[in-house]
Amino acid sequence: METSLKQQSLSGIKWSAFERFGAQGIQFVIGMVLARLLVPSDYGVVGMLAIFMAVSQAFIDSGFSAALIQKQDRTEIDFSTAFYFNIVVGLICYGLMFLLAPCIAAFFSTPILKSLLRVMAVNLFINSLTVVPLAKISIDINFKLQAKASIAAIILSGLAGISLAYRGYGAWALVAQSIIHAVVNASLLWYLVRWRPLLSYSWNSFRGLFKYGSNILFAGLLHTIYDNMSTFAIGKFYAAKDLGYYTRGFQFPSLLSMNLTSILKRVTFPVLAKIQDDDERLVCVYRNYIKASSIVIFFLLALLASLAKPLVLFLLTEKWLDVVIYVQVFCYALMFDHICQINLNLLYVKGRTNLVLRLEIIKKAISFLILIISIPLGVFAICFSKVIYTQIAVYINTYYTGKLFNLGYFKQIKDFLPYFLLAHVTCIPCWLLQGSTNIRPLLILILGGFVATALYSVSLHYTKDEIFDKYIVTGIKQFL
Repeated sequence: METSLKQQSLSGIKWSAFERFGAQGIQFVIGMVLARLLVPSDYGVVGMLAIFMAVSQAFIDSGFSAALIQKQDRTEIDFSTAFYFNIVVGLICYGLMFLLAPCIAAFFSTPILKSLLRVMAVNLFINSLTVVPLAKISIDINFKLQAKASIAAIILSGLAGISLAYRGYGAWALVAQSIIHAVVNASLLWYLVRWRPLLSYSWNSFRGLFKYGSNILFAGLLHTIYDNMSTFAIGKFYAAKDLGYYTRGFQFPSLLSMNLTSILKRVTFPVLAKIQDDDERLVCVYRNYIKASSIVIFFLLALLASLAKPLVLFLLTEKWLDVVIYVQVFCYALMFDHICQINLNLLYVKGRTNLVLRLEIIKKAISFLILIISIPLGVFAICFSKVIYTQIAVYINTYYTGKLFNLGYFKQIKDFLPYFLLAHVTCIPCWLLQGSTNIRPLLILILGGFVATALYSVSLHYTKDEIFDKYIVTGIKQFL
């Protein structure tokens, strides 16, 4: 059983990582090209719509995907019921965005937002078609199919976006890119998964799925609103250029942290769901996940923070130099996110979504207060408020883990703190190189990255870290 879980985890992580980083790596390159063709205000204008799109997307899923994964006696009726419900919600969300577009444009005093939102909101209906296929992929831990669809969609939509940006379409290039991506991704998922809904709908099935998923829906809404309130506030009270710097600064750390966290969340949930009735094994596997993910995420984000300046100069040129400080702050805002998410996954697996909602209400009440205080202090203060919130969130998220599994905050610190400290010590040479003005940015990136990685790997090897050898080294070999 232990070997089976390990193999499922490694296989799931391998293909999920290939999908996320393959797709995001291509998207990153495309984004760099677009950044050279577009100006910060183009990103800022589209960024103003982020909160409305994100909130609508949260309604579309409604926690049904997680409910299908957690439910061990799921039937085809359950899948079909979720599918038809998602479509209806997708159509309703699109209609609301279409009607609200003039009001949103007036609120931001940006007329172009009316037409941008009405077109961009088409993504909501398209994405509603993919909820069940993606749930089936997660249940089977078959992320190879998702990798195929995602990477193809990224390439085709990216080429279209670059072409439109080159022709001078500005923000419309970003909107067109997102729609083409949604259409291609949905089409390929339906072709590859080869699932078709039944011509039936069950209210009993709906009630069962909604009972589990509704708490996730409301918790997700609170989290989504918080995540996007910063861009909303900056778009309202500051210039589009400031929002452009903020969103681009977030992109670099999120490419690492949020993708890695997403991979872990997608893989750990179905794997842990299989052993949800064995608490001892559940905690053992969970602690291994925390340690393995901390080894990778702490180091990569510490490395990114220490090499942020030469990276921005090399990829985005000097016109984006103001982004550096935002990149560094966001590295620390996202550095502990994986711990929060894996803690919540334990509650999802045990079916305690009511506790997840309770935690989100408490955290977001605190987070909104911190955000409100930071808004008058400037864009940097808004950014830094996320660092403060993250530390509070880690402590709160581990509360019920401690109650249910005797694995609270201070016990978990012992698992991940050594990796946090080691990552920062081994990145000291990068900070020293970053301050040099006589070395080209590309050389600093290569030299600094190599030295820090070598120091970190050698340190873990010679301290005989079991998790490093068992999961990281084995995982890299299997991936290659």
